[in-house]
Amino acid sequence: MTVRFSGGGFVDDDVEAYTYELLPPRDDVVSEMEQQAIERSIPIIGPAVARVLQQYALAINARRVFEMGSAIGYSTIWLARAVGPVGRVYYTDGGEKNAAEARGYFERAGILDRIEILVGDSIDLIDSVEGEFDLIFNDVDKHQYPAAFRKAAPRIRKGGLFITDNVLWGGRVARGDSDADTEGVREFNRLIYSSREMYSSILPIRDGLAVCLKL
Repeated sequence: MTVRFSGGGFVDDDVEAYTYELLPPRDDVVSEMEQQAIERSIPIIGPAVARVLQQYALAINARRVFEMGSAIGYSTIWLARAVGPVGRVYYTDGGEKNAAEARGYFERAGILDRIEILVGDSIDLIDSVEGEFDLIFNDVDKHQYPAAFRKAAPRIRKGGLFITDNVLWGGRVARGDSDADTEGVREFNRLIYSSREMYSSILPIRDGLAVCLKL
């Protein structure tokens, strides 16, 4: 049986199951986080998307990464391992409880010294950190997606990446749904494709992953 994380997929179920079976086993900390996500319905990107995110970070030699919405820190661990011991990842989440749980995982994974934990609204917290970023990963509340794009785009270096999860939003973006979250994702998708400073693509992996290259 295929286990999906934080949203439905759009790939044929048998094909998706096959690709998940190909994934190398994760270490104890990451595996525990995946199990907790399943048992407690915690939204994480899961190992298939995490590998893509880590691959892009490695490809551009990312050393400075900002996360907009980190939950229990699952994606943070993959990014922290990509940036290496001299890199820095800024974790953000609105809850002290999530941040405390994430800190415990970071300590056990041996990467806490690469991560700065910030608690509050990611849209505001990015203003508290100076300088450009090699990569910004966005996974905030969906109605905030347009605001996240407007905040993130100027903060990414030329040749850097802005990557966003859930841009197909369970298929609701293609149907007549008109709730705030769906409209937020729709507007976000229009923004990334109309932007003159971003070269954007949507990858139909799991719930849709937008990859935007800063020109």
